[in-house]
Amino acid sequence: MNVPMNVMARKPETASDHEWWRGAAIYQIYPRSFADSNGDGIGDLAGITAHLDYVADLGVDAIWISPFFTSPQADFGYDVADYRDVDPIYGTLADFDALIARAHALGLRVLVDMVWSHTSDQHAWFVESRSSRENPKADWYVWADAKPDGSPPNNWQSVFGGPAWTWDARRGQYYCHNFLAAQPQLHVHLPAVQDELLDTARFWLDRGVDGFRLDAINFAMHDPALTDNPPAPEDGTVRTRPFDFQLHRYNQSHAAIPAFLERVRALLDSYGDRFTVAEVGGADSDREMKLFTAEKRRLNSAYGFDFLYAPALTPKVVADALANWPEGESIGWPSWAFENHDAPRAISRWVAAEHRDAFARVKMLLLACLRGNIFLYYGEELGLPQVEIAFEDLQDPEAIANWPLTLSRDGARTPMPWQAEAPQLGFSTAPRTWLPVGPEHRAIAVSAQADDPQSLLAFTRGVLRLRNDQPALLWGDMHLVEAEAALLVFERRLNGERLRCVFNLSAQTTAHSPQPEWHIIASTGVCDNGALGPYAGYVASLVGRE
Repeated sequence: MNVPMNVMARKPETASDHEWWRGAAIYQIYPRSFADSNGDGIGDLAGITAHLDYVADLGVDAIWISPFFTSPQADFGYDVADYRDVDPIYGTLADFDALIARAHALGLRVLVDMVWSHTSDQHAWFVESRSSRENPKADWYVWADAKPDGSPPNNWQSVFGGPAWTWDARRGQYYCHNFLAAQPQLHVHLPAVQDELLDTARFWLDRGVDGFRLDAINFAMHDPALTDNPPAPEDGTVRTRPFDFQLHRYNQSHAAIPAFLERVRALLDSYGDRFTVAEVGGADSDREMKLFTAEKRRLNSAYGFDFLYAPALTPKVVADALANWPEGESIGWPSWAFENHDAPRAISRWVAAEHRDAFARVKMLLLACLRGNIFLYYGEELGLPQVEIAFEDLQDPEAIANWPLTLSRDGARTPMPWQAEAPQLGFSTAPRTWLPVGPEHRAIAVSAQADDPQSLLAFTRGVLRLRNDQPALLWGDMHLVEAEAALLVFERRLNGERLRCVFNLSAQTTAHSPQPEWHIIASTGVCDNGALGPYAGYVASLVGRE
């Protein structure tokens, strides 16, 4: 940082006044790509455990681990075949227990990914369900008869392309799948299915898990009448998938979902200080996120794709997203992510290569100043750009199905670069890794940044210290001051403390001078002489209030 990060904060409130997760920084780990401990070219739980000291040193509060459950890996763990075991490629339950123990010893909480809208077609529940129309689990999935002409029951389309229905000759019916045909839709309306899902949560809570990220939870329930979705209005958008031609009113987002989430919340509350966050995508995500977190009896938090799919990071985009989460007793607590496993790396989406370093810093400072929880995706602290993956190396089923029009998620899932000079950048000793390492990542590997006080890694650590040292950033109100073409200004306020957060989100210098009553406590880029340089920003406190 341009300004030393040794300012001592006055603390009108302390962490003991709040739940541990409120304002938390959470580090997402994609287990296939973080660290390979056994040389098979695929990351695993033991590899994660071996690098938890690095994660703790960042200053985050928790880790979120993407699915590691038993799975045929058709969608790399988001197709679960057994919710209560570890897939052998990632290790064993004992390895998970060791991970939990080490994380907790370092003061890190552990969140795991629960995929409750669908399972793998190899899950024992589905194997039984498809075997006949009379077995005990016959209605645990969404089954329907063909139309008289043999076509699917309705017009619903899959996210990954093609109809959301696959014919099964054993039952003589179609089954629904909002994603891959290998991911049949659970019938979560059924109390028996809900009970079983809650039992899977209890299994992991009993092993010491601190909470859950609920994947695609707005897909958990459908319209039982199987009503056709209406067509999406023509708006000039380039549509690459049949899914995009519809308004998704009936295949997802059923009004009964919040009642199920109340059961989830009651279970987690019975364990004490546990945390739940929902992933909610789609055109109606703002309404659904509020609904799913309302009244302090549903989920603790939710995040959508405000930034993950935004074509640019502009003041208006940020201001609009923040405005959706005002203060209020009945309104939930937001979470934010600029990167994750479903979106291309942010610095490749949002800026030209020559601006990457400056942008990565202002982006990190902005993230740390947002009201809510913040997610960092593994390698984001290094400034990893998107990796170009050749078609023959693609693993992502969506990218393969829609190539070349859908930008591959694989480019954001490549191995973590640990050692600049090591084979496979220290991720693995295997001659070939599940995805190729990124050549551009060598110069910005952990080893290349770890001892450099001017590196993005050092800057990220400083930013997270700033957030942890300033109660107004963790828990304060948000007050928008300005959101112009380039300049974003807002204040965070708590019990008389005020911090002003100022960002130039453009590649051009913009006129701006800090007012004399404000004292800059952290900055990046040029922030003087009456101007903010390209991708510059600062945080300031009122003079005499430090």
